[in-house]
Amino acid sequence: MRKIGTHEGRDVLETTLSSGTGVEVSVIGYGAIVRDWQVPVAGALRPVVLGFERLEDYLADDAHIGAVAGRVANRIARSRFTLDGRDHVLPANFGPHHLHGGPKGIGRKVWEMERVPGEEAVKLTLSCPDGEMGYPGRLDITLIYHLIGHRLRVEFYAETDAPTPVNIVQHFYFNLMGGGDVLDHRLQAHASAYLPVDDDLIPTGEIRPVDGTPLDLRNGRTLRDEAGQPVVYDSNLVLATRRDLTSTVATVTAPDGSLTLRLWTDQPGLQVYNSGSLKTDRPGLGGRRYPRFGGLCLEDQNFPDAINHAHFPDSIVTPEHPYRHWCEIEIA
Repeated sequence: MRKIGTHEGRDVLETTLSSGTGVEVSVIGYGAIVRDWQVPVAGALRPVVLGFERLEDYLADDAHIGAVAGRVANRIARSRFTLDGRDHVLPANFGPHHLHGGPKGIGRKVWEMERVPGEEAVKLTLSCPDGEMGYPGRLDITLIYHLIGHRLRVEFYAETDAPTPVNIVQHFYFNLMGGGDVLDHRLQAHASAYLPVDDDLIPTGEIRPVDGTPLDLRNGRTLRDEAGQPVVYDSNLVLATRRDLTSTVATVTAPDGSLTLRLWTDQPGLQVYNSGSLKTDRPGLGGRRYPRFGGLCLEDQNFPDAINHAHFPDSIVTPEHPYRHWCEIEIA
């Protein structure tokens, strides 16, 4: 591991996982960020996620590029919830709403980091005190990235001393061509329903079939409409509750067919976001520029605003029932 800078008086470390198939995944301690993911294609390495060269660019980034988001990822309506009869008010950072754990969420913290002996894996840990960002209870989080061949397994664990909502997400921005936009990537997702949202992207509470909408991705499609214009995606798909967890929930194919991404998860939802609101003038890896629609996010998670919808999957973690979440992503 090497030091790449400091933040709030703490060293920020970086380590690179390497597999026998030539894949390399670089992880930094700030935000538990996957800074780079390189995959061999035609005898050369191709970056398949968006990232920055400098720590300073991550500190200025507000798009959670490559970072872990939480305690509660996605949105909480009106920045408040009620738990066990007590009202909790959170800092608003998305209009009047709370997004990705707030302005000082776990994606903006320096995590402890150590290599896992004998494996191409790294373990990161973070402790969040009671009351931080308005959340009740202390939360101790462990995250493990484990690279095996072309597949990266991500494991999340969290324990608390009091009931509290938790929804942790790895916010990859994928681009299987290494640059340009992702509008001609072909996305297939095995979901027959989605969550409609209001003008602030807050779920209305309804669960609606995808039939006849751009969110019907069951047979695969590019991220353009019939006229070739971009379709803006920022919606949560509802995954089948009794599905076979050994089956993929989403597949992405590069426009030239050179790479395919496959995603597995144990979570009930998948937020599809094709970075229609991405705005950054900071150079990325290798000096690349990241345009609007420059990355595709597939955020496996609980439903947005689940804490405020009793019929959504329960997001409350207790001392007796800790948080567990895994996903696997293969790019080959």
